[in-house]
Amino acid sequence: MNFPFSKIGSGLAGGSGIGELMDDLGHALANGGPDLRMLGGGQPAQIPAVNAIWRERLAEITADQAAANRFLTTYDPPQGNPAFIAAIADLMRDTFGWDISPENVGLTCGGQTAFFHLFNLLAGEMPDGSRRKILFPLVPEYIGYAAQGLDPGIFLAMRPEIETTGPHEFKYHINFDHLPIGPDIAALCVSRPTNPTGNVLSDTEMARLSSIARDNGIPLIIDNAYGAPFPGIIFTDAKPLWDKHIILTLSLSKLGLPGTRTGIVIGPPEIIRALSSMTAITGLANPSGGQQITLPLIQSGEILTLSRDVIRPFYEEKSRFAQAVAKEAFGEKFPWMMHRSEGALFLWLWFPGLPITSAELYERLKLRKVLVIPGHHFFFGCKTQDWPHSRECLRVSFAMDETTVREGLAIIAEVVERAFWENY
Repeated sequence: MNFPFSKIGSGLAGGSGIGELMDDLGHALANGGPDLRMLGGGQPAQIPAVNAIWRERLAEITADQAAANRFLTTYDPPQGNPAFIAAIADLMRDTFGWDISPENVGLTCGGQTAFFHLFNLLAGEMPDGSRRKILFPLVPEYIGYAAQGLDPGIFLAMRPEIETTGPHEFKYHINFDHLPIGPDIAALCVSRPTNPTGNVLSDTEMARLSSIARDNGIPLIIDNAYGAPFPGIIFTDAKPLWDKHIILTLSLSKLGLPGTRTGIVIGPPEIIRALSSMTAITGLANPSGGQQITLPLIQSGEILTLSRDVIRPFYEEKSRFAQAVAKEAFGEKFPWMMHRSEGALFLWLWFPGLPITSAELYERLKLRKVLVIPGHHFFFGCKTQDWPHSRECLRVSFAMDETTVREGLAIIAEVVERAFWENY
């Protein structure tokens, strides 16, 4: 039967870039066979030392009947487990001196859900009939945001300044002189490190964004899914930042627990109360598994040493390896640039003058059983018709094993080189 959908229903059910890509990646994994080179998606790596901790924690929980009952058979409050919330507040206050208490901390069913709630809480049509937007000071930005606005046109994003930082290397910067801050801006939002580029906004840039937000009476939302203090997948100096006008999100996914769907929000109490209400309405409560598994690590501070001493070095070495392989594979065969790798799980590749679009390049690579993410999806919220750069980039994950990364980058080199030669 053909049932009509509402405007909101049509927006949520009508497909999205991230939905299509996740479906595509899922089918490819199911049907691709052993020679598939999976360099797309954001799946964290399997780190043996980290997996051993999760197995140990699960054994401890199942051996304790009360703990097992809390894990499996008990609803937490919509804000989250009180002991977990208190542990997060204590960790941040004791480690960084932040003036927070449990009323500043709330849980969501993963970071993706946190941003869906935050964006639609703060922006869209307001009670007085005006409309407000979320401003991204810099794109490319996380593809998962792009379709989350229930109100059309909820996002506004700004093109970056591009600095050449070395041979075949560049870095994006915020163009502060052209940020359109006005009464229609509901919040600023950045990820740090940035997904897809691995860009880390400097402490100076973050302080400037914080000052702009505070002076304009709006929040600064910081997506910290990969950043400090945990999971700590950040390869340059960067101090964690929070203040009373900042909404900071963290996640257990890139610690190695993506299946637990645990997002953490640190923000003003009124924001936390609103998110708790939204959780109660849309999902009743949040998954408790991730909270129970990591609670002792947060209470003891071990989560910080695990991030610093195990997770960060693991991914930093993977980044170095992938960069070296890319440089060897690409050589001087065609024009290429790589964003400076400062964190997260990805290389961001730019092929200036690419004769085909990143979407077409994605399709050609898929035929060669190499899965990446085409870059154009990450430039939402800004006009890109006259900006070829937005169609010349790829996101490549380096979280997979070395053989997959090496073979995948070699095939990317072959396909890109052929695309350039076809145009000559």
